[in-house]
Amino acid sequence: MPFNDPRRPKQLEKLIARLGLPASSPVQWQLLDLALTHPTVHAEANYDRLEFLGDAVVRLVVAEFLREHHASRSVGEWSAIRSVLVSDRTLAKLADSYGLDQYLRLGNSAAGDPSGRTSRLADCFEALLAALYLSTGDFSLIRCWLDSNWQPLAEEVCTDPAYHNYKAALQAWTQAHHQALPEYRTESITESDHTEFASPARFKSEVWFQGQLLGQGLGKSKKEAEKAAAQTAYLSLTELP
Repeated sequence: MPFNDPRRPKQLEKLIARLGLPASSPVQWQLLDLALTHPTVHAEANYDRLEFLGDAVVRLVVAEFLREHHASRSVGEWSAIRSVLVSDRTLAKLADSYGLDQYLRLGNSAAGDPSGRTSRLADCFEALLAALYLSTGDFSLIRCWLDSNWQPLAEEVCTDPAYHNYKAALQAWTQAHHQALPEYRTESITESDHTEFASPARFKSEVWFQGQLLGQGLGKSKKEAEKAAAQTAYLSLTELP
């Protein structure tokens, strides 16, 4: 592992150990280093491209996890759970639990900006997943430690009182804050949409409020799709400071 900083290989090895992966894991160390390098350190050699790929990786990892561990739930329920698991807030918490900020290289401007910590950690976590995925071409270096994190989070979503009626929860929020109701725009999914969404869902729904798109959802029924859209909207609103 040729690195400018002779301490870097040991740092990366410690991170791999914290993830619970064996030292002999076929990790591409240069990619891992890149995944932990903020754009303020280097304009080109940073985690931006890996984060872009990692956004897709984390969604597919969650989809596989839900298919295997929550097979009895509906597509709309999957959508509701997934939106929580892949949110910046959740990814940042996971990154924090593994101490990723200890390994993340930052420029002075980013290091002095605590307000951007959550988004940095979320982006870094996605980049880390991309680096591990590219190291093997599959999820063998990811799911062995990440599934155990997903399960309690998924159960927490399912036991959330709002989970079973996000439409009511969203309506209560908009009425309390703006004394107005959200609007749902739901339609059947076309054949081309099926290709785009890669989903067995039959309907897609958008929830709008005061001219702003708050959330989107898919479902096998209109009710499912609207519930998924309401869940996405409700969580995005309640995550705001």
